[in-house]
Amino acid sequence: MIESGRPRLRRRYGRGTLVRLSPIMLTVVIASLAYATPPEMAFSRLLPAAPALAAAMWPVLPTVLLGTVCLCLMIGLGMVFPDLGTWWTAAGIVAVTVAAAYGSHLRLQRERTLFQVRLVAEAAQQVVLSPMPRRFRNIEIESLYLAAAAEARIGGDFYEVVDTPYGVRLLIGDVRGKGLPAVGAAAAIVNAFREAAYDEADMVDVARRMDASSTRYNAAFPPEGPMERFATALLVEIPQEGGHIGILNCGHPPPLLLNGSRLRVLESATPSPLLSLAELIGDHYTVDTFDVTPGDLLLLYTDGIAEARARDGEFFPLTAWMREQPPAPPRDLLTALHRDLLHYSRGRLDDDVAALAVRLRQP
Repeated sequence: MIESGRPRLRRRYGRGTLVRLSPIMLTVVIASLAYATPPEMAFSRLLPAAPALAAAMWPVLPTVLLGTVCLCLMIGLGMVFPDLGTWWTAAGIVAVTVAAAYGSHLRLQRERTLFQVRLVAEAAQQVVLSPMPRRFRNIEIESLYLAAAAEARIGGDFYEVVDTPYGVRLLIGDVRGKGLPAVGAAAAIVNAFREAAYDEADMVDVARRMDASSTRYNAAFPPEGPMERFATALLVEIPQEGGHIGILNCGHPPPLLLNGSRLRVLESATPSPLLSLAELIGDHYTVDTFDVTPGDLLLLYTDGIAEARARDGEFFPLTAWMREQPPAPPRDLLTALHRDLLHYSRGRLDDDVAALAVRLRQP
């Protein structure tokens, strides 16, 4: 899976160190101004701000120690300037330090809780986005996943690739919604695909089993609110003999096929119903066949890519972007897509993003 660039993380780490030292820097600046300016300016009254700032980023003990240092500085300044009003400011420092220590304690408790929730969320996400080999027989595959909320690292987009007796089968899709309920629904679909892809010779039967699994999950864990929970999905089958691929599209954005400088949008003639909606609109699934040649590059993606917006509200021009890409391995293609997508949206994604890049090679 494509990961975010590490140099950016190192730059953030440097800025983070300065931010964490800011309470000490603030203490030094206030104490220096209080000593170098006339007592009437009373810069010393700002000293309680230092432990208050420390509570937002430091543990309890360092916060208390900084408050103690500020108290000692205030007493020392009172000896130099007897008319400074030392005891009033000292009392303020003590009161703010006690409040800051309590606030730091509450913040640390919330951070521990959030850390545990993130561990559970990431474990749940791994059920859906399990690591995959980069090579299946004569097929190269690379994956990309970006959560809309980077802190959460969890969403309803999913993908899977399995090597079956009927060829390599790929799945990509998107559950309506976010958070753990969406991940649970995605896991039900992916697990059904993993089993059915090996057992069923016809992709229509694979889709029916996925729909049944999704329907059972939604019945057991109904969504909150009046809106139904459903999912788009795209199934692709690449037979062992090559020459063509089969696509079953359940309301998902169509894949893009790049052959040299020629780009094809693989639209289905008759779209199939979205998962969990077959009981309402019928389970008439259709498999479309498209010719392919060795060297072709296939891009499967979720709507988070096509619907990424710039500041002016324009959508990311995925088709035009794909047409301009030179022949490249799948990893290089997704690395470029990752970079350009974040640049276009200025790092703000409104929806989760998932993509699979597939290159067909000579058998």
